[in-house]
Amino acid sequence: MYTFDPDRLAKLEALRADGVNPYPTGEHPTLSAMHAQRLAQGRDDLAELGQDFVFAGRLMFKNDMGKAGFARVLDRTGLLQVYVKKDTVGETAFAAWKKLDLGDIVTVKGGLMRTRTGELSLAATSIQLSAKCIRSMPDKFHGMDDPELKQRQRYVDLFVNEETRRNFVRRSGIIRYIRDFFEERNFLEVETPMMQPIPGGATARPFVTHHNALDMELFLRVAPELFLKRLVVGGLERVFEINRNFRNEGIDSTHNPEFTMLEFYWAYARWTDLVDLTEELFAGLVNDVCGKQLITYQGREIDFAAPFRRARYDELVAGALGLPVAQAYDIDRLRFAFVSRHPNADIPALPKTIGRFWEHVFDIDVEKTLVNPTFVTHFPVEISPLARRNDQDAEIADRFELFIAGREIANGFNELNDPVDQAERFEAQARAHLSGDHEAMHFDGDYIDALSYGMPPTAGEGIGIDRLVMLLTDSPSIRDVILFPTLRKRA
Repeated sequence: MYTFDPDRLAKLEALRADGVNPYPTGEHPTLSAMHAQRLAQGRDDLAELGQDFVFAGRLMFKNDMGKAGFARVLDRTGLLQVYVKKDTVGETAFAAWKKLDLGDIVTVKGGLMRTRTGELSLAATSIQLSAKCIRSMPDKFHGMDDPELKQRQRYVDLFVNEETRRNFVRRSGIIRYIRDFFEERNFLEVETPMMQPIPGGATARPFVTHHNALDMELFLRVAPELFLKRLVVGGLERVFEINRNFRNEGIDSTHNPEFTMLEFYWAYARWTDLVDLTEELFAGLVNDVCGKQLITYQGREIDFAAPFRRARYDELVAGALGLPVAQAYDIDRLRFAFVSRHPNADIPALPKTIGRFWEHVFDIDVEKTLVNPTFVTHFPVEISPLARRNDQDAEIADRFELFIAGREIANGFNELNDPVDQAERFEAQARAHLSGDHEAMHFDGDYIDALSYGMPPTAGEGIGIDRLVMLLTDSPSIRDVILFPTLRKRA
């Protein structure tokens, strides 16, 4: 059985015994803390603004001084000081004010004034309890510093920590900017299924569920890619979706099982067009959100001034191992160079193919070095199952990824629109899945049907919204920028 704070619960019952409803119907506020500051700016006579403002929020500080008192009340825009005087609000209301606790939601009516020290305040003509708080507030000196507690009790974190509120307001602004950016360029925002009969669009382990009425297995989507490309086949030539994806994988500072992605597809465009568009998006977004191009993330400076660096995958891998680029295509030389650099490597477990070995080296030795925005290009086809082959080199995919602060932020490529080639790649993925690779994709026959009708040359891209918000709020963990992250059950 749930246990309430006995002292606060007793106060709740005392209010009811006195005929006070601790959870009355609300009154719509006509004033916010931010609005008050704007109204008062540059004014000497605040009385001319009137005495009939309605302000509501959470009581965060209270100071009783005999027949008067001050409080600081927090609404969605910030803190506003409230001045309560017994002669003004009346004896009954003032007695009720004296019994208010920190955390209570209150509604205050009155007019704006300045104290002798010049602080803007709302001089109350009436004050009313709007919702009783029956949990003790966090220690006012130490706040709420435990990262796990902040994530478990985000509802408290939001009203205790201004930085948390600011970060999630910034997150909303980032998503709004992205939506406006694509709509201004004639992309159509769409919605695609979150429950899918066949998981696809990325190599990842899905969550599995069951639909009782249809008696069928369904999967939470790992990516919307294959459905978005079906829309391109249907003639919607520029589409985007800001979506929730689900991957049944590990949790760390950059991974949460439920996360937000932007995916967009652009018919008749090439991957190089996406690189230019992404550079324009990021440079503009950072300037809009941060007001400058040079930001600091976890103590490291990151320069978002265009143009961003471009670097080939093979050159980065070769450079990390101290090899000439030509030797990076020799699996024996790759293995020797890698083991020389990592003498404790598990040699039998090392990848057996060039593409997988490059990926292994990249993950361990290259990715962490890419601090400033870097477009990594010319990926191996072997690790790019949905990307189009390069016309000059069939082993290379027309693909890029954007790395910032040592993390992948975006992934884009020319889409594979050859149904025969795509079917062969699906078959290879399906064989890998049957062999125990739980992240390999299934064979999606309906998607092959769609491609068989003809998909125009198309380029598409996915951008991790959560990791982008981490960058622009200087947050060390993805759990700091997701309102309710996935957490282990309490013991």
